[in-house]
Amino acid sequence: MNSIEKNEIPVMISVRGEQYFDGVDPDATELMTEGTLETTDTGLLLRYRESELTGMEGTETTFEIGPRRVILRRSGSVSSQMVFEEGQQHTSLYETPYGELTVDIQTSRLLHNLTERGGLMEIKYSIAVEHVVTGRNCFKIRVRAK
Repeated sequence: MNSIEKNEIPVMISVRGEQYFDGVDPDATELMTEGTLETTDTGLLLRYRESELTGMEGTETTFEIGPRRVILRRSGSVSSQMVFEEGQQHTSLYETPYGELTVDIQTSRLLHNLTERGGLMEIKYSIAVEHVVTGRNCFKIRVRAK
């Protein structure tokens, strides 16, 4: 294999997203989709296309997974970037059809045992839009080779 070829492994991805708001029952979304997992010099790249179910059809989601930090990038009909690092807050710009918003991400838990064969990743974080806390969120992502 030459250095230009990507080492993408076809995978099945189960994503459960949960949102918690004060005084309201949690809102959960589950997505089962195909994607790819790729090893890099710094960790792993997990990619998949969003669907109608998530409200982001036409968007590609990429998780750049390192030992202590995960970067979530979305590009397409929805574009955003979120940085998850346990115990840290990161601020990103979120592009919407109505303009740009600042989004603060405070990560309280970041665990994963992902390898090129798959595994599990869990990210718990709070989110503030324009510096106003809007809720707490959790991603639980299971990856297995196809």
